[in-house]
Amino acid sequence: MSEKTLLAVKNLSISFGKKKKKVEVIHEISFSVAENEILGIVGESGSGKSVTSLALLGLLPKKTALVSGEILFEEKNLLKEHEKTLRNFRGNEIAMIFQEPMSALNPSLSCGFQVSEILQHHKKVSPSEAKKETISLFEKVKLPRPREIYNSYPHQISGGQMQRVMIAMAIACKPKLLIADEPTTALDVTVQKEILQLLKELQKETKMSMVFISHDLGLVSEIADRVAVMYQGEIVEVGSVFQIFKTPKNEYTKALLASRPSLDVRFEKLPTIASLADKSFVPKVVSAQQRALRHKKIYTRAPLLQVLNLEKEYYSNAGLFQKKSVIKAVDQVSFNVFEGETLGLVGESGCGKSTLGKAILQLEKATAGSIKYYGKELTKLSASEIRKLRKEIQLIFQDPYSSLNPRLLIGEALIEPMEVHHILNSKKKRRERVLQLLDRVGLDESFYYRYPHELSGGQRQRVGIARTIAMEPKLVICDESVSALDISVQAQVLNLLNELKDDFGFTYIFISHDLAVVKYMADQLLVMKDGKTEELGDADEIYANPTKAYTKRLIDAIPKGL
Repeated sequence: MSEKTLLAVKNLSISFGKKKKKVEVIHEISFSVAENEILGIVGESGSGKSVTSLALLGLLPKKTALVSGEILFEEKNLLKEHEKTLRNFRGNEIAMIFQEPMSALNPSLSCGFQVSEILQHHKKVSPSEAKKETISLFEKVKLPRPREIYNSYPHQISGGQMQRVMIAMAIACKPKLLIADEPTTALDVTVQKEILQLLKELQKETKMSMVFISHDLGLVSEIADRVAVMYQGEIVEVGSVFQIFKTPKNEYTKALLASRPSLDVRFEKLPTIASLADKSFVPKVVSAQQRALRHKKIYTRAPLLQVLNLEKEYYSNAGLFQKKSVIKAVDQVSFNVFEGETLGLVGESGCGKSTLGKAILQLEKATAGSIKYYGKELTKLSASEIRKLRKEIQLIFQDPYSSLNPRLLIGEALIEPMEVHHILNSKKKRRERVLQLLDRVGLDESFYYRYPHELSGGQRQRVGIARTIAMEPKLVICDESVSALDISVQAQVLNLLNELKDDFGFTYIFISHDLAVVKYMADQLLVMKDGKTEELGDADEIYANPTKAYTKRLIDAIPKGL
C-alpha cells in the first residue's frame, strides 16, 4: 500500500437549511485515503456516512447545503472548483457505486447504453468502441451473458446483476478513487460475498483507492485496510482493521461490535449500546442444557402449525401462441411449528420464503398441499373465516414505513385493527391499551401523537410490533423484519421479540437472508432453495454441521470479522 495521500478531508462541516434555521449534520471531520488504500467508513443510519460521500463528489444540493472545510484530491481543493471541472472529475477521476442500483440506473435505457455513454463522454471514443469496451467490462465484473445484458433493461436483471452493472459503470474510466456507498446492503449473503470479492480483485488489479461505506462491520473487516467509525456526524475512532476490531478504544465502537449476533455462542440477550453503558452488564450465554430443557418443553406438545407437501405455482405468458410456463415458487414443502418455538426460514432471494409465508397467511392460495392450524385445514376456509383467523396469525412487515398509513397518527394506527377485531369495548380502554403497548415496546406516550415520517426506522418497526401484539396473536410471521435496521437497533428489536415471546407465548416463523440473525432467534431451521426444502432440523446442529453443500455455502458466506 502506498503512503502517498490521494484524498485528504480537513475540518469538513456540512449544514442543511436556510439562513438561521441551518442544522449542522457533519462536525469538522478529518480523514485521508492513501493511494492504493481501502478506507472503510462504518456507522449507523444518520451518522453522516452517505452525506460525506456525496460531499466528496459535490453532489449535495447547492441551495440548501452549506459545506465548509477542505476536500483535497491530489492537493486540489474540490470545494473551490467550478461545476464544469467537477463534472469532468465525476466518473473519470472519482467514481461512485450507489446503495440502490434500481434507483441509480435509468429504467428507460438499456444497461449497456448507460455504461457506453460514460465512456463516450469521458474518453471520446466511438459508439462501436464504447460498446466493445462495455462488453469487456461486463465480462470483467463477471456478468453472465454480457452481450445479452448489454441490451437488457435494469428491471430485466437481478439485484446482484444490477449492482455489477453499477460497478462496471464506476470502473469504466479507471478512476483513481472509487466510493462504494453500502454496495451490498440489499443483496443475499452469497451475492454479497461475490461482490465483495470482485471489488477486492478490481482494486488489486487497478491499484485504485477506495472508500467503502457500510453499517455492517463484518463486511468492512473483510475488505478495508483502515477503518473510520462515525457517530452523530463525527469521526469517533480511526485505526487499522486489527486495531478497530480487536482493540477498540471508543465506547461506541465497542458497543457496535458487541451488538452483532454471534455464530459461535448463543446469548440470552444481545448486548446493546444502552446495556453496555451499564458497566455491570454481562451477556449471559445459553448453555446446551438450557436449550435441551427448552426443546423438551416445546416438542412434547402437539404442533401448532402443520404444513404438508405445500405447492404454489405461478403462470407466465411466454408469448401469444406459446404455452404458459409454470414456475413453482414453493415445491413439496413440509414442516411442523410447535407452540412457543421460533422456526427460522432462510434462503436466497427467489427461493420461495416470502411466498410460503403468504400461503400460510392465506394471502396467496396454495396450488396443492395442506396447511393445518391447531388441526384446522386453512386451505378450505371461507373468506369470513380467514378474516377471523387474521387476528391469530399476524405478520410483521419488512418495511414498517410503507405498512403504516402516513395520514394516521401512530395511536390511531394501533387502535384501528383493535376496532376491526372488536378488541375491548370502548375507545378509552383501547387508548389505554395502546399506551401500554407503546411502553412495552420502549416508546413513550408522545409517540401516540406522532406521524410515521416523524419516527426513525427502529421506532417505526417497534410500532409495527406493537400493532401485531395488539391483536394478541398465537403465530407471528416476521418477514425480513429487521433487515433494514442498523446493528444496534436490530439488537434492540431482536431482544424485544424474544421478550414478547416469553411474555405472551408467541410462536414465530422468522424469515430472513441474514443467517447470523436467524442463528440467534431460531430453535428449528428450514433452509429453502428453488422452492424446495434443502435442509430442516435443529438450528444449532445445522449451523455446526450442515449436511448440504448449499447450506454450507450460505454459512460460509456470512462475514465473520477478524
